[in-house]
Amino acid sequence: MSDFVNGFWAWYVTVIVVASIAYCVWVLWSNGKVKFNPGNTTGHVWDGDLQEMNNPLPKWWVGLFWITIVFAIGYAFLYPTLGTSGGQLGWTSAGQHAKEGEKLKALIAPVYEKFKDMSVEELAKDPKAQLIGDRLYQNFCAQCHGADARGSKSFPNLTDSDWLGDGSAAHIKNTIANGRMGVMPPMAAAVGTPDDVRNVAEYVLSLSGNASDPVKAALGKEKFAACAACHGADGKGNPAVGAPNLTDNIWLHGFGADFIVKMVNEGKTNVMPAQQSKLTEDQLHVLTGYVWGLSHPSK
Repeated sequence: MSDFVNGFWAWYVTVIVVASIAYCVWVLWSNGKVKFNPGNTTGHVWDGDLQEMNNPLPKWWVGLFWITIVFAIGYAFLYPTLGTSGGQLGWTSAGQHAKEGEKLKALIAPVYEKFKDMSVEELAKDPKAQLIGDRLYQNFCAQCHGADARGSKSFPNLTDSDWLGDGSAAHIKNTIANGRMGVMPPMAAAVGTPDDVRNVAEYVLSLSGNASDPVKAALGKEKFAACAACHGADGKGNPAVGAPNLTDNIWLHGFGADFIVKMVNEGKTNVMPAQQSKLTEDQLHVLTGYVWGLSHPSK
């Protein structure tokens, strides 16, 4: 993509623009010297008497073309058009977007005023805050976590108590604002041989009460020490580093011994993009209350 963001393309477009305007001027000027002649035809005749005339355009029509050319020259002078010049007005699409964003923030600020001093727990119980939070969620979160917030493969369910973190309001707010990158490094070399990896997979399945090979699981328990640094000796995970609980039978990326072997061999990187640039601080606060409330339903 770097080929499309260098200075060549700015001048490439400039040449096309200038050449187009010059061509239009030449066409209008050269045709303006042609005089109207009722008998001036191209020689093309249809249906015996329908002739194609070869006369200049009406003056009012030609005037419109000249106005268009003058407008194009004025536009090129005022706005970014010629080469890398920013134009006399200094307009940019990024600047326009930022300006419109500030207008929008000022417009919606009164809507969020009443929620500023409310705690996350209070927001989760406030019907209006929940309604607004739901709209924010549908706009910024539902594409990945689903309209019902129950997630899908590789996208966490936000309605249960299984968090890759401590699940607190502060954790949720920080994750929404700054995003999060979860990394499971390839661990096959630390575990041992391919048979050791398979044994560990069977042991991990047994931790959540799923059907597994008891002999292989017993052999895999010792090799699980390589995994315990993150997931804990008991496999219950570590919210401080975002290591999943392997005992609750909740599988984010897939299920089964083959899947676990694949994870141990290849690792996994999962990214939650930061949303802070898209939300005001008040919107972030309300959205946090909504997401927190999904896993803490009011009684």
